[in-house]
Amino acid sequence: MTTKKTTQNKPDMRQHSSQVVDGVERAPSRSMLRAVGFNDEDFKKPQIGVASTWSMVTPCNMHIDKLALKAAEGVNAAKGKAVIFNTITISDGISMGTEGMKYSLVSREVIADSIEAVAGCQGFDALITIGGCDKNMPACIMGMARLNRPSVFVYGGTIMPGCHKGKNADIVTVFEAVGAQAENKITKQEVKDIECAAIPGPGSCGGMYTANTMASAIEAMGMSLPNSSAQAAISEDKIKDCFDAGAAAMKLLKANIRPSDIMTKKAFENAVTVVIALGGSTNAVLHLLAMASSIGVKLKLDDFTRIGKRVPVLADLRPSGKAMMSELIEIGGIQPLMKILLDAKLLHGDCLTVTGKTLAQNLAKVKPYPKSQKIIHALSDPIKKDSHLVILKGNLAPEGSVAKISGKEGLKFTGKAMVFASEELALKKILDGTIKKGDVIVVRYEGPIGGPGMREMLSPTSAIMGKGLGKDVAFITDGRFSGGSHGFVVGHVTPEAAVGGPIALIKNGDIITIDAEKRQVNVKLSAAELKKRAAAWKQPKPKYKRGVLAKYAKLVSSASLGAVTDLNN
Repeated sequence: MTTKKTTQNKPDMRQHSSQVVDGVERAPSRSMLRAVGFNDEDFKKPQIGVASTWSMVTPCNMHIDKLALKAAEGVNAAKGKAVIFNTITISDGISMGTEGMKYSLVSREVIADSIEAVAGCQGFDALITIGGCDKNMPACIMGMARLNRPSVFVYGGTIMPGCHKGKNADIVTVFEAVGAQAENKITKQEVKDIECAAIPGPGSCGGMYTANTMASAIEAMGMSLPNSSAQAAISEDKIKDCFDAGAAAMKLLKANIRPSDIMTKKAFENAVTVVIALGGSTNAVLHLLAMASSIGVKLKLDDFTRIGKRVPVLADLRPSGKAMMSELIEIGGIQPLMKILLDAKLLHGDCLTVTGKTLAQNLAKVKPYPKSQKIIHALSDPIKKDSHLVILKGNLAPEGSVAKISGKEGLKFTGKAMVFASEELALKKILDGTIKKGDVIVVRYEGPIGGPGMREMLSPTSAIMGKGLGKDVAFITDGRFSGGSHGFVVGHVTPEAAVGGPIALIKNGDIITIDAEKRQVNVKLSAAELKKRAAAWKQPKPKYKRGVLAKYAKLVSSASLGAVTDLNN
C-alpha cells in the first residue's frame, strides 16, 4: 500500500485521513471517532497513528503503554491528532527451547501485517511505532516501509542490569547457569538465586543482543531520533525521546519525507556498518534483509561480506565482550561511535534521517567518548580487524550461512558431526555429557519452512558455554541464534534441510570444517556422495496443516532472502 509523494509545493498533510472524515457522507465515521475522543477541531488535523507493542508477556514491552501516551502527547502538542493502537508481541526469552519459539520469527510478519492493516484501514497520515523486543522492532520498520507514509521509530529502551554476587547479570547469565549446573559447577540453589536476580524490571535484554542491535541499526539507518537506541527503558531521556518523536512525525509530514527517502541502500550500508562495529547479533542479517525487501532495496548477503572486510569490531559488549548496554549509555551511547566511523569515511554522511537533516549534520556536534572509557576501542586498536558476522558458503551452505565468530574461539574448526533433528534433542545430549570436545553439533529441520519458524538456539549454545565447551564444540543449524549466543556458531544454513539442502544429507561422523578466513563451511564428502545421498533423501511431511505456522511455511522465503512472506520473493 505504497503512497506516492505529492507533486505540489505544499504537501497535503491530510492525504489519507481526509478520505475517512471529510464530507457529509463520512458522518458515520466521524460519529464513531467522536466516541473515542475526537471533536470538531480534531477532524481538521492530520491523524498520526501511534503503534504500541505494549504487553505484559515480557519485561521488554511492559512499559510501552506509558511511552505511547507520551508520544501521543508530543503529536498533539505539535497540532496533530494522535491515535494509539496496539499490536502483539511475543517473548523469545520465555519461549526459548520450547515448541512455542516457532512462533517468534512468524510474529515479525504478523506484527508488520497488523501495523500495515490498521494504518491503511484507518487512514493515518503518518506513523510512530514503539518497539521493545527482538521481532517487533524490525516488524515496525517493515510495516512503516510498506505504507511509505512519514514515520518515526522509537525504541522502548534497554533494561538495567541485575546483580548476582556483586556482578552484573542478565537473561544470558540465567541460560548459562543451566549449563553450569549440569556440569556441577554451581548448585540448583544458585541457579534459583541467579534466576531471581537477573531481570530487575522493564526493558529489553541488557547486552548487545538482538533488541539493542536492531535499535542501533535503526538509529544508524536514520529511522529513529539520535540516541533513541541508547536510553534506559525507565529514564527521563526515554520519556523525552517519545515526546520528541511526536514533533518529528509532524515535521516529516510537513516536509513530505517518507521512509523511501530515508531507507536507501546507503542507509542500509550504514546500519550494517554500525552493527559490525558494535559486535551485534546475527539476527541483524535476517532482519535487515527483510526490512530492505519491504522498502524495495536490494540488500544481499554478499553486501555483509563486502562491508565486513573493511569495518572492524570496536565494542567490548556482551555476549562476546564484557560491558552491558547500560554501561555504553553512561559514556554516550552509539552517537560518538558513529562519529568515529563517519570521520573514517566508513559511513555515508549524506543520508537523510527522521530529523529532516542528514546523518553528518546530526553528528556534527557530538562529543567524543571520555578518554577513560574502555568499552569502545579505537580504530587503531580494534577487537577484531574485520566483521564478526561472517557469511559462509561451501558445499554445506551453497546459498550462504551466517556465522558469529569473534575470533576468541579461533577462526577455524574441524570436527565430527553429531546430527539432531531438533533443538530439544541436541540440548538433552549437551546436558547429559554425550557431546564431547571436537564435536560439531548439527541441528536441522529448524529452518523457516522446516521448523517452521527458524527457532533460536540460545538454550543449547548457553549450555555449551556453561559446561565450558565454548572453544571446543561447534554448532551448525538451519535455524538461527539468539543475540545472546556466542561461541563457534553457524546458523541460517541455506538451502535448509526441509527443501533438501546439503545439511539434510549429513550423517553422524561426517567431517565438517568451518573456515572463517576462507568464508567456507564444508563437509568432507565428494560431489558424487552428496548426489547419491540426495537421491535417497525423502522430504518430510509438513509438521502443521493449519493455522499461522502452516500458512507461514507455505509463504516464507529462504533465510538468505530474509525469511519474508512477501509473495514477490
